[in-house]
Amino acid sequence: MIEFSDVKKTYPDGTEALKDFSLRINEGELVTLIGPSGCGKTTTMKMVNRLIEPTEGTIYINGTNINDYNIHELRWNIGYVLQQIALFPHMNIGENIAVVPEMKKWKRREIRKRSEELLDMVGLDPSTYLHRRPSELSGGEQQRVGVIRALAADPDIILMDEPFSALDPISREQLQHDIKKLHQEIRKTIVFVTHDIDEALALGDKVCLMKEGHINQVDTPQQLVLNPETTFVKEFIGERKSPWQTAIDVIAGETESFVITKSAYDAGNYSKQGTFIVKDKDDMFVSALDNGKLVDNVIVLKNDMPLYKAVDELQQNNQQIYPVLKEEKLVGTLTYKDVISYLRRETAAKDGVIQ
Repeated sequence: MIEFSDVKKTYPDGTEALKDFSLRINEGELVTLIGPSGCGKTTTMKMVNRLIEPTEGTIYINGTNINDYNIHELRWNIGYVLQQIALFPHMNIGENIAVVPEMKKWKRREIRKRSEELLDMVGLDPSTYLHRRPSELSGGEQQRVGVIRALAADPDIILMDEPFSALDPISREQLQHDIKKLHQEIRKTIVFVTHDIDEALALGDKVCLMKEGHINQVDTPQQLVLNPETTFVKEFIGERKSPWQTAIDVIAGETESFVITKSAYDAGNYSKQGTFIVKDKDDMFVSALDNGKLVDNVIVLKNDMPLYKAVDELQQNNQQIYPVLKEEKLVGTLTYKDVISYLRRETAAKDGVIQ
């Protein structure tokens, strides 16, 4: 979708912002750019819509050099969300959202429908907010409008430049949750710049950790935390291993003793005592059995769920065994015993005890 190939950027004062920078961002991914001040993350993002031009190298969108696109069409197809929300104060919220769709000659009815859908999507009642002015909204509400304004013309790519850094912690956490949920629904390609490592880890499908114009590591949040490739990455991440440990990483080796196949279930070839997870021949999750009966409303855990969130689920429910899924495929099971065993091993390791 977006590809940087050997990109360099040297400013007139001699500052090298990017050095031989190569990165591929796949369609539908949310990639967070993170690193110390001056590492080149904002420069990287602004190159996507040609607000900054590279000194050397090439940037491609869908396999086409971005210089081959008409610059206005390129930018119309890229939404942009800033820290400074920059809503037009003399326009109401509906008019703010409509700016780019009107430039693209959308019909008024289409714009109205799109605006209402987007406001609903971020929890703002259209009947209440469409006709309000930006000054009548809280900072968090204004930032939500800034996000959906970037989405209004249905662009393929969204650029977000530290959009939540000026907000209070509660509003910021809520907006992070909203963006994560929104991304799961719309699957746009999002490049998100932040200076907050927790935000980068919470939001990114992939995290690109930069230093002095170079990429130190590009990886999933879990791999970045659990398997840092350099001393810099380890130090930058800090002590985040425990809360970011994923459910899949603490699964016991007894997984298969809790799992039966659908063919075995159909043939009645299973124990009628105990709890089991049923999967099909392709390892897709089917259901659960409790003492020979199918269970309704089985609670499942995603494989990338942090351990502390998985524990919250275990505490709030009475389910004995939790299927762990990756895109509907069963990759393991989790029980309280697994969590306790994992914590015991971790504690022993820290104390220097061999288990």
